[in-house]
Amino acid sequence: MIPTDGRHARRRSPWPIAVGAGILAVVLVAGIMVYTSMHSKTREDGGFAGSEVATGQPAAPAPTLEAPPMLDSWPRWGVTHTQYSADNEPAPVAEQARGLFGRVPMVQNQHIMGWGVGNPEPSPGQYNFRDLDRRLTFMSSSRAVPVITLCCAPDWMKGGQAGRTDWSKNHTVAPEPEHFDDFAALAARVARQYPTVKHYMVWNEFKGFWDTTANQWDARGYTEMYNKVYDALKKVDKTIQVGGPYMPIGSSSGASGTSELSGSWGTVDQRALDGIKYWIQHKKGADFIVVDGATMTTDKGNVPDDFAAVGKFGAITAWLREQSGDLPVWWAEWYVEPENSGWNEDKRTAVQAAALMEFARSGVTTALYWNPQQKGAGECPGCLWTPNEGGELPMAGLLSGFAKWFPSGVPLAGVQVSDPRVKALAQERQMVLVNTAGEQVTATVDGRQVGLAPYEIKWSGRGGE
Repeated sequence: MIPTDGRHARRRSPWPIAVGAGILAVVLVAGIMVYTSMHSKTREDGGFAGSEVATGQPAAPAPTLEAPPMLDSWPRWGVTHTQYSADNEPAPVAEQARGLFGRVPMVQNQHIMGWGVGNPEPSPGQYNFRDLDRRLTFMSSSRAVPVITLCCAPDWMKGGQAGRTDWSKNHTVAPEPEHFDDFAALAARVARQYPTVKHYMVWNEFKGFWDTTANQWDARGYTEMYNKVYDALKKVDKTIQVGGPYMPIGSSSGASGTSELSGSWGTVDQRALDGIKYWIQHKKGADFIVVDGATMTTDKGNVPDDFAAVGKFGAITAWLREQSGDLPVWWAEWYVEPENSGWNEDKRTAVQAAALMEFARSGVTTALYWNPQQKGAGECPGCLWTPNEGGELPMAGLLSGFAKWFPSGVPLAGVQVSDPRVKALAQERQMVLVNTAGEQVTATVDGRQVGLAPYEIKWSGRGGE
């Protein structure tokens, strides 16, 4: 449901959720990034044996995509499509999902290989955009502001066999340096396939760019590849916006080593900050800077508590803006829920609302929700709709509400709240409140008494023009 100018309480989920999403703090969400469950075999020398053999695909023309909607402001909020999304659903459910995405246009992001799409170039010069065409077509039909993430790379660019795809290593291996030019050429080919897409993120979480000898990120290798991709995209269309480094930023709960960034929420791993600074200093150019992260520390807990831990996002955003010369900051992914948390959907959505408030206050330009849809019906914590059945879930309304009322650049307004357990974010015409307590709270907000149920999110008009 979309909040209106009037008061609106978030629809409560009719079913509790017992199991939270598992998150790793340094290399985030590795477990949900495997494209397929097919078993793969590798050679004894560590090379790729390949588990999926490419079959010839008839050449198909690029899809005709509707131009993104003309908007007064950049939406700021959006989603990344994952392995299972609306285009995999039965037609009635897909149509409902199209309505959820399109009622307030949002940013929608898709990777070029994995996360729901197959290998785009199984052999050199032989392209297969069937799955990517399908996802981009859905995005266009749901009024998306489209974004593409340039990850991952075909096996033959990573030491594997042309014509074969070993999905077990899709998200762990980077292109070899001698194939950086090939990956840049693939990026350019993708850009020509989808001329309505004007925003590209380069790679994902530094996958494969880890220097085991030095025990640090291989920022030099990543930046070399990034620069080639940047040049290739700009040659296709100078108006294309390119961003990196899509660095995962982990943190620890205590003072673990030396770091230039810490707070009550923990201490950031300096190796991530060093990798970002190298990229900033050596990049050819960039239109925005991209990171991801979680509130949880390496011991998988939230400090000092589940709601205050979101302050990490604001602190990192401020650091990124300072270091980059105020480049627009994008959060490609964010996570707030510890493993085996036992949270119900009310608390889960309330903590997410607090995170979105933190992004808005700190001036984040884009924040993409990693959409955790699944195959088949059943409980789906944090999903936007009930898989295989349809029906809106609370996160869909939350994202739509923020997209409608808090797009990038909207001036924020001060709001007085009598109880610190109630968080508030306001602009001239609308405000959103979230009760961070697991009990009923009554507070005075903007001079009016407001009652909130445990973990309730409430929207309220402010009478602006």
